[in-house]
Amino acid sequence: MGRGKLRIYLGAAPGVGKTYAMLSEAHRRVERGTDVVVAFVEHHDRPRTEVMLHGLEQVPRKELEHRGAVFSEMDVDAVLARHPQVALVDELAHTNIPGSRNTKRWQDVEELLAAGIDVVSTVNIQHLESLGDVVDSITGVRQRETVPDEMVRRADQIELVDMSPQALRRRMAHGNVYKPDKVDAALSNYFRPGNLTALRELALLWVADRVDEYLKQYRSEHRVSKIWGSRERIVVGLTGGPEGRTLIRRAARLAEKGAGGEVLAVYIASSDGLTGASPKELAVQRTLVEDLGGTFHHVVGDDIPAALLAFARGVNATQIVLGVSRRKTWQYVFGPGVGATVARDSGPDLDVHLITHGEAGKGRGLPVARGARLGRSRIIAGWIVGVLGPVLLALLLNAVDLGLANDMLLFLALTVAAALLGGLLPSLASAAVGSLLLNYYYTPPLHRFTIADPKNIVAIVIFVGVGISVASVVDLAARRTHQAARLRAESEILSFLAGNVLRGETGLEDLLERVRETFGMESAALLERTGEHDPWTCAGRVGTGPPVARPDEADVDVPVGDHMALALTGRVLPAEDRRVLAAFAAQAAVVLDRRRLQEQADRARTLAEGNRIRTALLAAVSHDLRTPLAGIKAAVSSLRSHDVAWSEEDRAELLEGIEEGADRLDHLVGNLLDMSRLQTGTVTPLIREIDLDEVVPMALVGVPEGSVDLDVPETLSMVAVDPGLLERSVANLVENAVKYNPHGKQVLVAASAIADRVEVRVVDRGPGVPDDAKDRIFEPFQRYGDAPRGAGVGLGLAVARGFAEAMGGTLNAEDTPGGGLTMVLSLRAAGSAPQELRQQAQPERQVQ
Repeated sequence: MGRGKLRIYLGAAPGVGKTYAMLSEAHRRVERGTDVVVAFVEHHDRPRTEVMLHGLEQVPRKELEHRGAVFSEMDVDAVLARHPQVALVDELAHTNIPGSRNTKRWQDVEELLAAGIDVVSTVNIQHLESLGDVVDSITGVRQRETVPDEMVRRADQIELVDMSPQALRRRMAHGNVYKPDKVDAALSNYFRPGNLTALRELALLWVADRVDEYLKQYRSEHRVSKIWGSRERIVVGLTGGPEGRTLIRRAARLAEKGAGGEVLAVYIASSDGLTGASPKELAVQRTLVEDLGGTFHHVVGDDIPAALLAFARGVNATQIVLGVSRRKTWQYVFGPGVGATVARDSGPDLDVHLITHGEAGKGRGLPVARGARLGRSRIIAGWIVGVLGPVLLALLLNAVDLGLANDMLLFLALTVAAALLGGLLPSLASAAVGSLLLNYYYTPPLHRFTIADPKNIVAIVIFVGVGISVASVVDLAARRTHQAARLRAESEILSFLAGNVLRGETGLEDLLERVRETFGMESAALLERTGEHDPWTCAGRVGTGPPVARPDEADVDVPVGDHMALALTGRVLPAEDRRVLAAFAAQAAVVLDRRRLQEQADRARTLAEGNRIRTALLAAVSHDLRTPLAGIKAAVSSLRSHDVAWSEEDRAELLEGIEEGADRLDHLVGNLLDMSRLQTGTVTPLIREIDLDEVVPMALVGVPEGSVDLDVPETLSMVAVDPGLLERSVANLVENAVKYNPHGKQVLVAASAIADRVEVRVVDRGPGVPDDAKDRIFEPFQRYGDAPRGAGVGLGLAVARGFAEAMGGTLNAEDTPGGGLTMVLSLRAAGSAPQELRQQAQPERQVQ
C-alpha cells in the first residue's frame, strides 16, 4: 500500500477561510465519487462553515476526560478502521489532550498518510516552527502550538488561502469569525492591520519560496537548462573594483521593478579571472548587497564569461548586470572583454546590462593574468606560425636572396614568435621545420639534406638551440604566470573567508555552503569523533545527501587534526584544489570551536547573572530587611518596657507598626525567594484549567479597600495556569499599580479573550513609563523614578514576568490612553496549552 498524499490549506491568520476552502474541496471530491470523511473539523460556531459540514460523513470524535473536564479529539483508530480515500483534518498544529494516541495532531496525520489515506488539512503561517521568533516579534504573542516546517514542506500540495487585512477585519466586524463580545478586543490586539499585513507577507513569501523549490526540483529532474523567467533574478558580476557598489545599487533598482525580484552578486576567482580584486572592497560589497536583501556568492572558474553564464543559468537568472570595462582602448587587442563575451553568448532568454561607471576606461590596476597557461587559441596560433610559417617564409626567400645569415635570423624570428604564442611544442616544431628548410634550400649542396661546410652545421645547431631555449623560457614563464594567478585567486578567497570568520560573520552552515558553492560540489559536511575507535558524528552539513557516517564515503575528504574531517560529495577535486580546501577545513574547525566557546560563554554569563542576583539578594537582606526588623524590635521593646505606661491608643499604634513590619517582611521574603527560584530554574508550574474569577479576587486581598475596580466576565474562557503563580503575579502587578496610582482613583483590573489567549490588564493613571524604560522595569532590583527604599527591593515586576513566562504566558507594559501604565498579562486559554505545561501534580508545590 502506497503512502497517502497530503494537501494543506495555508493561511496568514484565523478567519481567512482555510476550513471553508477545505470543506468546499471535500464537496467537489464527493461529487466526483471520492470516498471522503470528516476526521476532525472545528467550525468555531461560524454559521457558514457549519453549513458546509452538511452532506459530509463525519467520523465520531473520541471523548477524553482531563482534570474533571471532557474534551473531544480526533479518533485515529476509528479513521484507520473506516479507511476512507480522503480524510479532512483541521488545525494541523493542534496539541492533543493528554491520554490521546499522539501528542500532536500532525503526528496523527502522519499515521493516516502511512496507512495510505489522503489527508486534507489546514494550518496558519504563525504555527510553523521556524517562524516562532518572527511571529513573536510581530504580534507580541509566542506561539506554543507549532508544526515542524518539514512536515508542511513535504506536502504534495500547498494552497494559500489569502485575504487582505481590511477584508478580514470587515469579516470580524460582521461577526463571521468571533462572537460579538470578542470582536473589539481582537481587532485592537492581535488583528491590528499592521499585524495582519506582516503575517500576510510571511505567508506569501513562504509559499513563494516553496514554489521556487518545486521549480528547481522540476528543472533538475528534467535537466532543463533553458532559463524560465518566472521571477526576476538579477546576477551582478563583480570584479572587486570600486564600481561594484554602483552595479549592486543599479541591480537592486531593477529588482524592485519586478515582482519578487532577487539580486545575486557573484565574484568569480580564477586563473583567468577579473583582476584588481580587493578583499576589503569585496567585504564592503557583500555587506551592501546583503543590506539590500540580496545574496553574495564566491565561485572559482577558469573561464570568467562561461562561469558567469553557468552560474546565471544554474540559478535561473533572467538578467545579468556588468560594468563597462575598465580597460583602455589599446587593451582590446587582447580580446573583446568579459562584458562583450557574456552579451554574445547569453542567448535570447538572458538579458545583459552594461552599466557605465566612474572607473570605465581608466585602465586596470593590475596586469591581466592569463589563465590555463596560454589558452587554446594561442596554442593553435603557435602551431600555425610554427609549422606553416617556415614553409611560407621559404617560398618568399626563394624569390629573394638575402644570404644564409639573414635567412637564419628570419627563421629564428618565426621560432621565437611560435614560442611566444604557443609555448614549447610549437616552437620545437618551428625549429625542426626551419632547420630542415634551411638545410634543404640554403646550405650547399642545395636541395639535399646534407651540409658541406662545417660552419653551416654550427650555425644550424645554434639556431635550433636558440629556438629551444626561447621556447623553454616562454613555457616556464607561462607556467609561473598560471601559478601566480591561481595563487592570487586562492589568496583572495582565503583572505575574504578569513576576514568573515574573524569578524564572526559566518556560521558553520554558511561556511560549509560557501565550500560547496565554491568548488561546485553537491554536499558538504563536517564530521568529528572523540576517539580513534569512536563513531563519527555530524557537526554540520549542507546540500543533498551529505556523508554523515564516515569520511571515506565522500568523494573528497580532508582531515582536520586527528578527530575531525571535512567531507564533500559531487566530484573528485584535483590536487591543486585540495590546498585551498584544507584551509576551508581548518576554518570550519575554528568556526565550530568558536560556536562552542560562545555556548560556554553564554553559560558563564548565566552563572555571572546568578552571582549578580545573589549579591543583590545579600544587599537587599542587609538593608531592606533590616529596616522592618529594626522597627519591629523597637516596637516590641517599647511594649515590654515597664518604665512607660502606654495608653491603649499608643499600644494599638505600636502593634499596628509591628503588623505592618511583619507584612512587609513577609512580602520581601516572598519576592526574594520567588526570584531566587526563578533564577535557579526550580519553579515548576502545576498547570490546570481554572476560571480567572476564582484567582484574581484572591490577589486583591492585600490592597486597600476601594482602590481596585475589578472587571472579569463570568463567561470568560477558562485559562490553563498555575493558580498560585497567577495569584502572585496579579498581586504584584496590582500592588505596583496602586503604589503609583493617584490618590482617589481606582486601578482597573479587566480581563478579555483574544483568539486562544486570555488577557488580564492592570490599568493605572499614574505618571507612566517612557518607552525606553518599559523593558527595564521588569529587571530584578529595579525601582523606577525616585521610589524610596522603603518601597521594596524592586523585584515585584520581575517575579510577575518570571511566573507568567513559566506558565507559558507573557507580560508586557503599554501606555494607558490618557496617561498612565497598563500591564498586559497574556495567558493561554483552556485546551490550548502544550502538553509539557500540563504536568501531573507533584507531592510538593515549588511555589506556594
